[in-house]
Amino acid sequence: MTDDATNSNAIGSSGRSRSPAGETSARRRSGVRLALVLILVLAALGAGVWWYLSKDSDGSTAKAPAERPVSVVVAKARRGDLPVYLDGIGTATAFNTVTVRTRVDGQLMSVAYTEGQLVNEGDLLAEIDPRAFQVQMEQAEGQLARDQALLTNARLELKRSEEAREAIPQQQIDTAAANVGQFEGAVKVDQSQIDTAKLQLTYCRVTAPIGGKIGLRLVDVGNVVHASDAGGLAVITQLQPISVQFTLPQDELPLVLRGIAAGPLHVEAFDRNRQTRLSTGDLLAIDNQIDTSTGTVRLKAKFENADGSLFPNQFVNARLLVDTKRDVVLVATAALQRSPDSTFVYVVKSDETVEVRPVTLGPAEGDVSVVLQGLAPDELVVTDGVDKLRAGSKVSIREPGEGRSHGNAPLDPKAGGRTPAGASGAKTSKNSPQ
Repeated sequence: MTDDATNSNAIGSSGRSRSPAGETSARRRSGVRLALVLILVLAALGAGVWWYLSKDSDGSTAKAPAERPVSVVVAKARRGDLPVYLDGIGTATAFNTVTVRTRVDGQLMSVAYTEGQLVNEGDLLAEIDPRAFQVQMEQAEGQLARDQALLTNARLELKRSEEAREAIPQQQIDTAAANVGQFEGAVKVDQSQIDTAKLQLTYCRVTAPIGGKIGLRLVDVGNVVHASDAGGLAVITQLQPISVQFTLPQDELPLVLRGIAAGPLHVEAFDRNRQTRLSTGDLLAIDNQIDTSTGTVRLKAKFENADGSLFPNQFVNARLLVDTKRDVVLVATAALQRSPDSTFVYVVKSDETVEVRPVTLGPAEGDVSVVLQGLAPDELVVTDGVDKLRAGSKVSIREPGEGRSHGNAPLDPKAGGRTPAGASGAKTSKNSPQ
């Protein structure tokens, strides 16, 4: 009995000593299984969320971003004519500018014009006090009457002397003839004095020597004016026609000379912002030398200026039409891309993929360029949305007014759906042709 009790105690004691280790091992296995289950649940949940977010509106799974078509704006190449202009900075200049001055001294009695008025040649502008010259004329007329009477008497004396030639000495006849000549000269002097007085009276009426716009009044009524006054009474500038003088780089002079040889060249005058065309005229002359300090040559154009849109000393932008390219392929300048090796365009093919096409360019005007080689009329080229394009890229065409999608830069709404300022026109592409 003692042995059985001893064994029982040993067994009981051994069982209590192994129980904590077994329980720890069981808990550890249970934690591993729980972690595996949690990982599987999270993975399934993530897969479900990805599948839900990648569905299109029709329930189908969306394509991978790399396969999504790039949204682009396209333009069609066309055949047409392109005018070639040369741009220069110029100034409107009056053909004639006259400072109106008095030709006699006297008091300014009246002014017959309104400041800023358009006057015609011969219009009365001002009047000078004529009384002094009227007195001079009356004095000259009196002197003339006296000398004419003396001349008449001298002629009678000469006639009588000639009739009594045999009874009187020849000296007396010669003296009578000399008296006649003397008084004839005095009469001519008197007549010239009368004419001078009449001329002075004419100068008392100051008239417009040319037609044009008269400026602000320089002398007020009541002042005594002199012919030697430097400022004058007013200034008249001719507005119709008017000229524009502008400059062009010397390298463009041969093109201008070739254009002149083909016929008259037309010039357009635009405002400071190059937005409004003010007038149209013809090239009149080219200066006879190049300004070595600036490397430019001056040109002069004539404008009829019927509406008065050009004003003397007005700043204008002149555009000289030197040539017109006939029946050439034209493309939007925004479609032109430049790489270190060439200029190219992205051509949209019938399968809605793009092809990189090198092109040879001619002259450009505004947002249109001439393509000499590499592009045919009616082909579609990408003008906006080239950022993510590569050779063979799939594209979707959108209207110019629509915004970009899928990461492309938005359009500038102020530019009417065009690319923002600085992004349009020929530019270097980040993606060189492949």
